[in-house]
Amino acid sequence: MNPDIGRERPVIVVGAGPVGLSAALGLRARGLDVVLLEADPEDRERPGSRALFVHRETLGLLDGMLPGLAAEITSYGRTWQTKRTLYRGREVYSRTFPPPSGRPPFTSLRQVDTERFLRAACERAGVDFVWDTRVTGVRTTESGVSLTTEGGREWTGAYAIAADGARSTVRRELGIAMEGSHGEGFHVVVDVADVPGAELPLERVFHYEHPGVGGRSVMRVPFTGGFQVDLQCRDDDMEEEYGTEEAVRRWLPAVVGDGYAERILWVSTYRFLRKVAASFTDPHRRVLLVGEAAHLFPPFGARGMNSGIADAAAAADAVAAAAADAVATAAAAAIARGTEGAVAEFADVRRTAGLFNSTAAGTALDHLRPRRRIVRVKQRAAAALAPVLPWCGAWLEHAPYGPRHGAPAVAGRKY
Repeated sequence: MNPDIGRERPVIVVGAGPVGLSAALGLRARGLDVVLLEADPEDRERPGSRALFVHRETLGLLDGMLPGLAAEITSYGRTWQTKRTLYRGREVYSRTFPPPSGRPPFTSLRQVDTERFLRAACERAGVDFVWDTRVTGVRTTESGVSLTTEGGREWTGAYAIAADGARSTVRRELGIAMEGSHGEGFHVVVDVADVPGAELPLERVFHYEHPGVGGRSVMRVPFTGGFQVDLQCRDDDMEEEYGTEEAVRRWLPAVVGDGYAERILWVSTYRFLRKVAASFTDPHRRVLLVGEAAHLFPPFGARGMNSGIADAAAAADAVAAAAADAVATAAAAAIARGTEGAVAEFADVRRTAGLFNSTAAGTALDHLRPRRRIVRVKQRAAAALAPVLPWCGAWLEHAPYGPRHGAPAVAGRKY
C-alpha cells in the first residue's frame, strides 16, 4: 500500500459537476481512494442550459477511466451530420458529413445527462460521495491538505482536486487570483423540448444577424430530446427584454417557428468572461485546480467542460505519478521532489492549455461581437461572395468557434 495515499489519506475531490466526477473516476481508475465533497444535497436538481457537447477526445479520456463509458454516453447522445450557416436569412454554407464509422466526433446531450452517466460510473467505481458538505477553509503542508467544512469538520488527505466551479472556495482560500477580462453584454441560452412528431431537422444552424430578432446572431444545436438556442445579445440590451422566460416566449417563434414557446425547459444568461488562474496549484503542490475553478471562457467551441475534463484526467495522472514516486523511495526529501515534479508539470501544462483556450475563445468573441467596423465589412463581403467562392462560406462557418488547432505542444491535447 502506498504510504502517502491509502485508506487513511485519500485524495479529496471538491465538486460533483462533470469535471469533479471525471477527476474522481480518473483517480479510481488508477487505484486511488477518493472522497468527493459536494456542497449541494444528494437529491439536488441540475436543470439548466449548460454544456452540451462531449467531444471525441473527451470520450476517449472517459473511456480510459472506465471502458465502455464512452459507448454509454454516445448511445444516448445525438450526433448530426449537417451544419448550416446563414447570413441575414440567406444560406452561405451547408455541409453534410457521412455517418462516422467509429467513435463519433462528438455527441450532444444536456449536461444533466452527462453528469448522470458520470455519477453512475463513479458509484460503480467505488467513489465515496459526501453530500451537503460545503468547504469553508483550506490548509496545505508539505505532506498533505486539510479542508474544513461547514460545522467545523476537518477532512485530511494526501492531495485535493478542486472542481468547485467559477466561485471556487478552494481557490479563494488559497489566495490564487483569476487573471483576465470580462466583456460587455451577455447572451441567452435556452433549452427547448422537441414537439413530438414534429421534430426540427437534425442539424446545427448558425445564423448571423437573424432578421427575426433584430439582427442578433443565433445558433441552434440539437440534443437528445430537444435543442438549445443561443441568442447573442448586444452590449446595450437589457436582460428583461431578452433573457427572461417571458421574453424568450416572445422572440423564440421567430427563430424556430410556432409551437415551441410552451416547450421551454430552461433559460440562462451568460456573461463573456475570459479568465485563467494565476497558478493551478498551491505552493506545496497539494491542491490541483481544474475546470472552472481554474479557467473561465466564453462558451464558443465547447471549450469549457471538454477542457475541464482534460484537466481532470491530467490531475488524476499527476496525483498517481506523485504517489508512485512516493512509493519508490522512503526518503522524505525524495517524496517531496516527486510531488513537486508531477504536480508542477500538471500545473504548467494545463495552465498553458487554459491560456490557449482563453485566446481562442477571445478570437471567436471578437468575430461574433466585433469592435472594429472592418470585421463586419469582411463578414458582409464573405456572405456576398460565398455563392461563388465557397471558402468564404467556410470561413463564416468556422470563425465563430475560434481556432481548433495550434495549441502549444506542451499542452498535449486539443484543449
